[in-house]
Amino acid sequence: MNDDTIRLATIGRILRRRWRLLAVLAVVGALVGYGTSVLLLPPRYTAQASVLLPGQWEERELLTQVDIATSSAVVDRAAAALHWKGVDGTELRDKVSAKADDGNIIKVSGTADTPERAQRLADQLAQQFVTFATRIAGGSTDPAADTATEALRKQVAKTNRRITELADSADPGQTVESVQTRTELEALRTGLQDAMKKLEEANPATAKAGLVVMGPAPRPTGAAAPTRTQLIAGGALLFLLLAVIGHLATARVNRRLRTEPEIVAALGSPFLGTVDVPGEQHAHRPESHGARARLRRFLGTDTRWDLPTPLLSGDEAERRIRYRRVCTRLRNQLPAPRRLLVVVPEGDEVARLAAGQLVAESTGDPRLRIVEVSVDRPIVPDSDTESGALAVLSAGNWTAAELAGIAEACADGGHELVGVVVAGTVRTRTTERAADRLSDDATLTFAVHGHATGDSA
Repeated sequence: MNDDTIRLATIGRILRRRWRLLAVLAVVGALVGYGTSVLLLPPRYTAQASVLLPGQWEERELLTQVDIATSSAVVDRAAAALHWKGVDGTELRDKVSAKADDGNIIKVSGTADTPERAQRLADQLAQQFVTFATRIAGGSTDPAADTATEALRKQVAKTNRRITELADSADPGQTVESVQTRTELEALRTGLQDAMKKLEEANPATAKAGLVVMGPAPRPTGAAAPTRTQLIAGGALLFLLLAVIGHLATARVNRRLRTEPEIVAALGSPFLGTVDVPGEQHAHRPESHGARARLRRFLGTDTRWDLPTPLLSGDEAERRIRYRRVCTRLRNQLPAPRRLLVVVPEGDEVARLAAGQLVAESTGDPRLRIVEVSVDRPIVPDSDTESGALAVLSAGNWTAAELAGIAEACADGGHELVGVVVAGTVRTRTTERAADRLSDDATLTFAVHGHATGDSA
């Protein structure tokens, strides 16, 4: 394959000549994406709740809090609080996440199949995170330890009230004993307050407790990625890209010969020239019937996409000159009488039309007989009155092995391959100028031929 397969123009040629096939494959990809969204990746919704961490926190401490928010201890407590049937902490662990944001904020997220469940999961996860983190900051994860600390505070408050009562019940007089008693009671109160203050300052929970949930999680209004629309669009795009890549890969490994030197080398015969066949004649070939043939025509796969765009041809007279020159070369290199088989690969419509035109232009010298030969099992009629064979074929349709098989079939039938003619499709001008220059006796007549039998008229 030449370098044309990697140019952007080649991709444009694929899109122009295979747009129906690509459109069908894109629709199939969209259906596959829709099926994936229904069966494998149903819509999911994600809600997010924010938790504020008061005080000064280092980055590593925030990362620790993120790990705590998604730990099994927090997730299991959230699952137990939700009471969802058939859903435990292990299953929820894949549906929750957390991240540290600016401003000492931990954002916890929960994903569920409905917006309501996602909101409840995020709220419950935030609450359980705050509770668990507070217990850790207090030095214990045991609820009994929290109860003991609270009981101590209550006892201190009760003692302060008792001190106040004793001070009030002391002798209100200004005796030395009453003043001393009240002084000792105030000293005791001050000592208790100082002890509680030191206890609070020594407690890590004082500096870094008090985590606050910043309101309920907003209910999600849209599904989380990948959404159904994204899966449908992704499937269509994926199939479209695979189709284009498949076309390029097929063209890259294509071994069909495209140039005259390659064709001549494969057949081992001299090159006599190129002839042109108008694309309009090729387009009006008999069409095959059947559902498969109609489908191929609809998708555009009945024609080659990788052939270059036909060049603009001259008028009819210029095209006939090419045929006449080929006939002249044949007459110059063949002894009389000149009888040849015109070998055309079976299925090569362009070559068949060119062979018919060549027979018409030869006017019986040399005398040509057209035979179509299968490239799969090539068989050429045995040598009878013909003095050789002439190969007529189009470029870009046959491999070197197939052409070598045709050459061997000619040799096996006793025919010397005297030359090769390459036919190509061209675009005709909208207005032919040849009509004014054609002579009255230049009416084109195509030979009627059969498969491997029949003489030209």
